[in-house]
Amino acid sequence: MNCKLFFSALCFLFSTVCFAQTAQDYVLGPGDKVEIKVFGEPDLEVTALLGNSGEVNYPFLGALKLAGLTTFEVEKSIVNGLQPDYLKTPSVYVQVIEYRPFYIHGEVKSPGAYPYQPAMTVNQAVALAGGLTERASTDKIYIFKEQTKQQQQKGTLNSQIAAGDTIKIEQRLF
Repeated sequence: MNCKLFFSALCFLFSTVCFAQTAQDYVLGPGDKVEIKVFGEPDLEVTALLGNSGEVNYPFLGALKLAGLTTFEVEKSIVNGLQPDYLKTPSVYVQVIEYRPFYIHGEVKSPGAYPYQPAMTVNQAVALAGGLTERASTDKIYIFKEQTKQQQQKGTLNSQIAAGDTIKIEQRLF
């Protein structure tokens, strides 16, 4: 009994660490909704949806390009911008409130765009899309990465996807 409890706790801890690492490494892009807060400075709080430019207008600093950066890099950039002239030791927090969607089409019951969550797999994406159709092939799964929409990668149900990716599931031969 104790061994099972220890194993369960270990699995939970491992999944939490993996999720935190994945969320920390997440690169912002158009379609992401972010929240920026500076401790003790409510006037510097901004919530914004990144448009095609990937920029956010931030008080005192003007237009900040967030696309292509992680939340940690954005925090560091804002601290560096505020520190010399506006605040002595700003405590900045940046969080993704809503991730840009991923897309799934082909042999799923409800193809379309769905909200992404860090560490998502094709299998989880299929579940959001209502499951596979009876004609779906689990051997013909292709992932088009957001950065290289023209290149397809062969995938499996356990393949990791990223925000903005497109998943295509083809028919199997009978």
